[in-house]
Amino acid sequence: MILMVSVQNLEEALQALKGGADIIDVKNLQEALVGSAHPNIVRDVRTAIPMERHASVTLGVVPHQVGTVAMAVYAAGVINATSVKVGFMDHEYELALETLHASREALDGFETKLIGSLFADNALFGGLEPHHMNKLAIETKCDGWLIDTLTKDGRNLFDFIREEELRDMVFEGKEAGMSTALSGHLRISDLDELARINPDIVGVRGAACQKLDDRTSSVHWEPVAEFKRQLDMRLSGEVDVFATAPAVASSNGSTNGSTGNEWVVIDGTGKTCAGIIAALTEHIDNDGESFVEVLIPDVLNTYDVIVWAEKRNHSILTQRNDDAGFVRMLIKP
Repeated sequence: MILMVSVQNLEEALQALKGGADIIDVKNLQEALVGSAHPNIVRDVRTAIPMERHASVTLGVVPHQVGTVAMAVYAAGVINATSVKVGFMDHEYELALETLHASREALDGFETKLIGSLFADNALFGGLEPHHMNKLAIETKCDGWLIDTLTKDGRNLFDFIREEELRDMVFEGKEAGMSTALSGHLRISDLDELARINPDIVGVRGAACQKLDDRTSSVHWEPVAEFKRQLDMRLSGEVDVFATAPAVASSNGSTNGSTGNEWVVIDGTGKTCAGIIAALTEHIDNDGESFVEVLIPDVLNTYDVIVWAEKRNHSILTQRNDDAGFVRMLIKP
């Protein structure tokens, strides 16, 4: 998991960067329920943020105008935003599909990633329900997706979608090779649930503000740094988020099988969890005989690989910590 902080201007962006945010996400909280910042603000933030750091842009709740949305997406590409999020509230599925197809075409030739977004509380607005997210994103070749909330009355993501359902959605997205992001009035107290779900990205605003949980106050580096510290403690296993969660099958059992098979190594240390699972799936689909050793960068991704293996009836033969700090897992298809 990496941390995305929503900002409204350059000053907030620099505070988020100082606090250790991995993604600086520019939006406009004053426009409708959530909207786009002025392109000059996005440009200034992108210029100030080192290119190796992510500077993304949110279009928020987009209008029912395919061409207008595609033009805004194109502008995000011109500004060289890392990604652009296109969010749907009260769209019909086919219109959302058409809009994302047009957005995909608009980014042709740019490195900007396309992120589809639905809102967990869309049912309150007669909108497109979030369980459509994976299908919608896969059909339109999105690079990833975000589930957020529009309600700003104290309720958050988990008031609308259960942890188990979110985990299934995230896992399906990872199997499709897409990045997955969760947001929606999230706090440090939600991090255990979030870590068990293990999206690629956790997005916050109120939890990063000087007045905690007051998203109308300014982003400040100190709460950003604390949220990032707490997130990293769960990634490293220093905080065991599975201590009170349902037990998973042991991963250190032995399985009989021929030791004469080929041995393939997949290096996942530079990949997202989605990238690791996609690489494993592609390899085993093409070669169901060879043993596969996968190098995994952190504890939460290890858990996801265990779940993936169980779902596909693969056997985990060994699991050990490497001196370099990652996990080596040997899998027999």
